[in-house]
Amino acid sequence: MDRPDSIYFFATCLVDLLYPRAGLAGMQLIRREGVDVVFPDDQTCCGQPAFNSGYRDEARRVARAQLACLARDIPVVVPSGSCAGMIKHHWPELFAGDRDEARARAVAARTFELTEFLVDVLDVRLSDLGEPTRIAIHTSCSARREMGVADRIESLVAQLDKVEVLDQARKAECCGFGGTFAVKQGAVSGAMVNDKTAALRATGAGRVISQDCGCLMNIGGAFDKQGDGPATQHIAEFLLERTS
Repeated sequence: MDRPDSIYFFATCLVDLLYPRAGLAGMQLIRREGVDVVFPDDQTCCGQPAFNSGYRDEARRVARAQLACLARDIPVVVPSGSCAGMIKHHWPELFAGDRDEARARAVAARTFELTEFLVDVLDVRLSDLGEPTRIAIHTSCSARREMGVADRIESLVAQLDKVEVLDQARKAECCGFGGTFAVKQGAVSGAMVNDKTAALRATGAGRVISQDCGCLMNIGGAFDKQGDGPATQHIAEFLLERTS
């Protein structure tokens, strides 16, 4: 895709309710590249919680409202592999045979996860202005397996010459969040996040960076409950903090 003049920023529920600074940082990174950011005021949920729980009619009603917010033929940038995956890969399925199928497929075709957009479309070049630091990276399952953009976060961080990335032993494993999975399978989810936090803590990193707020909420919450562990931060905040 050629560099666009403007994009839609689809913030996600978790950014709206719990991680607003991640959304603001993502928008600022894009604006800094000379691209206008359109933030539809009426946007809400992508429909994923209902969809994953089998409530397809309810998910379709929620997603249909988002179609009206994303009507212009410009890219949709999402600071979450999970929500980007819902729009890009599951909206076409959700609207199959529906009056809005063509609109859903059109939006899906122009949807990007944030790090994917920064690397593949904007080809951003970063200069590290921060102090030397050591971090670990957690890539969400959706970014890794559904969107196929696991390496984009790493390529962005690799441009920061004073940031050392420490590999964790469970790099490709799920943190156990999985949206409604963490509620329905609490014991399994808890065991998974304990494995993940142990691996991240063992790196000695001072901070854990991810591109999904759900993972950050789960991992950071587990660290808080366990009483220690590195800080957690969305990649957009981390990049803006070190390059502004």
